[in-house]
Amino acid sequence: MIDVRPLRVLAYRRMWVGNGVSYFGFQFTSVAVPVEMFAITKSSAWVGLLGVAGLVPLLIFGLWGGAAADVVDRRKLLLASSALTWTSTLGLLTQALLDVRSPLLLLALVAVQSAGFAVSSPARQAIIPRIVPTPLIPAANTLGYTTTTAGGVFGPLAAGLIFGVWSETAGVTVAYAVDALLFTIAFWATWKLPPIPPVEHTEGMEKPTAGLRGIIGGLRFLTTQPVLMLSFAVDIVAMVLAMPRALFPEVAADRFGGGSAVGWLFAAIAIGSMIGGLTSGWISRVERQGVALVVAVVGWGIAIGFAGFAHQLWLMVALLAVGGAADLVSAVYRQSILQTFAPDQLRGRLQGVFTVVVAGGPRLGDLRAGAGADLTGATASWAGGGFAAAGVAIALALSFPALLRYRPPAEGPPAEAEATR
Repeated sequence: MIDVRPLRVLAYRRMWVGNGVSYFGFQFTSVAVPVEMFAITKSSAWVGLLGVAGLVPLLIFGLWGGAAADVVDRRKLLLASSALTWTSTLGLLTQALLDVRSPLLLLALVAVQSAGFAVSSPARQAIIPRIVPTPLIPAANTLGYTTTTAGGVFGPLAAGLIFGVWSETAGVTVAYAVDALLFTIAFWATWKLPPIPPVEHTEGMEKPTAGLRGIIGGLRFLTTQPVLMLSFAVDIVAMVLAMPRALFPEVAADRFGGGSAVGWLFAAIAIGSMIGGLTSGWISRVERQGVALVVAVVGWGIAIGFAGFAHQLWLMVALLAVGGAADLVSAVYRQSILQTFAPDQLRGRLQGVFTVVVAGGPRLGDLRAGAGADLTGATASWAGGGFAAAGVAIALALSFPALLRYRPPAEGPPAEAEATR
């Protein structure tokens, strides 16, 4: 079963609670935005453009936010960026209440929301190795992913229930209001964290800065580490080629009659991730983490590919859930490899790159899936992308075997861990 030892650390426990509740609330928005966009435009291509709107701020602010996390107090940076995300959610609620029905405004608000996430995510993840002992980092990441995926299960299901009871206009408004309300808990959890100032500069390493020079320094380190480069590459492949999210509103309407079906589709991947997390006690014991990462990515692609052919809701949900379990495993190992591989002076910047890759990949996947559906149909776009992702991941792993040879280091706990118990 899942390893809960990191919850003994008070600071981590507060982060875990705040992130879990706020992510549950965010799922209402993540369903409502594409549903509202499809209702306005009747086009999956427009839904796919939501991915582009989120990607551009990620590319800019994800890298900058990572550099800033190496220079300033990570708690303060997390508070400021979370406030920006909350403001964008209030903007979505306001335009729904006023029934603006503007696809361009939706794109703009998603871009602002993405900017806030891009700055907060590197800081949030770079905090974990400072408050949790090194041997427990995989367990801490598993707990975090499992909790957020649980929110990814119950949030979309609750959102689907809302859309099944109310009209699309009323349902969208209620969904945005729930997200705005629950996000306040994340502020409380972050406020209660201890200060996380930058570590002292290490002799022989380039002094971190929040500007372009600091970003370039982090990228320069990354290009010399094939294990990190390959872990990023297989994730990009998995998300860009195999993420079917932009097709959920169209498929739910065409194959399953709309209504609460869209909630089940948005929840399905997270259902599998949650089940995978709850049975994840074995994850910390795996030494061949690179091999496990590649196997998980291949499993994700195959499951998504078969799901694209399903015409029964239960079967599509089940196959997406299998893919979600594989994605949980790959996410934990990607994050753990990065957090244990990088020195703390570079950890924020590399987490910024990680944010761009992990959050940007699905947005590019939204664009690919939506555009592909308009050209070839939803089934070809969905299933073809899944099988292509599995094939490309295998080819990358065999062509560059550094990732397959990777094993985690064995180190002692960080200095801050005992102080936060």
